Amino acid sequence: MAPSSSSSSSDDVHENLQGLGDDRSALQKHAAFFDQNKDGIVYPWETYRGLRAIGCGILLSSVSAILINLALSRKTRPGKFPSLLFPIEVKNIHMAKHGSDSGVYDNEGRFVPSKFEEIFTEHARSNSNALTSEELMAMLKYNRVPKDYNGWVTSWTEWKVLYFLCKDKSGLLHKETIRAVYDGSLFERMQEDRASAQKKS
Repeated sequence: MAPSSSSSSSDDVHENLQGLGDDRSALQKHAAFFDQNKDGIVYPWETYRGLRAIGCGILLSSVSAILINLALSRKTRPGKFPSLLFPIEVKNIHMAKHGSDSGVYDNEGRFVPSKFEEIFTEHARSNSNALTSEELMAMLKYNRVPKDYNGWVTSWTEWKVLYFLCKDKSGLLHKETIRAVYDGSLFERMQEDRASAQKKS
């Protein structure tokens, strides 16, 4: 007898939650923020809601959600038939790691402290614990892999959005802020701050 659709759906959720316990990699934690119902899968509408929750505008969130899920869905679902819902499987998010990045995530999505520190020892000039806009652009240029145009654009977009949302009044993107984005804890804090501000207004 063929399994019911509800049973099949339950099996899919169970499969996608495997490996997403306390031993999650930093990259899995980063991606899991956007998994609104915690089933191990991120759909475009969840990406949109997550971006809106951290302060991105409607247009930026809409375009980004479409592009992110289009780019990452097939890479995180190896051996599976493409889905028009463009789901991203959090447990396989390391498979979608792009080039021309900082190297702070290794090939398994784990956090590499030495590479994180290198961001500041190599590129932070005016403040040892923060990056200016110019220093950020210099870092992006330094990380470029020749002819890796997709990696160039993706890295530029990720870092510029982070800078736009999180720079301080002096135009500095602080080390602790950057550290927190790697495991997604920054997203949780931004969501809480935004919700608190909306309640007060």
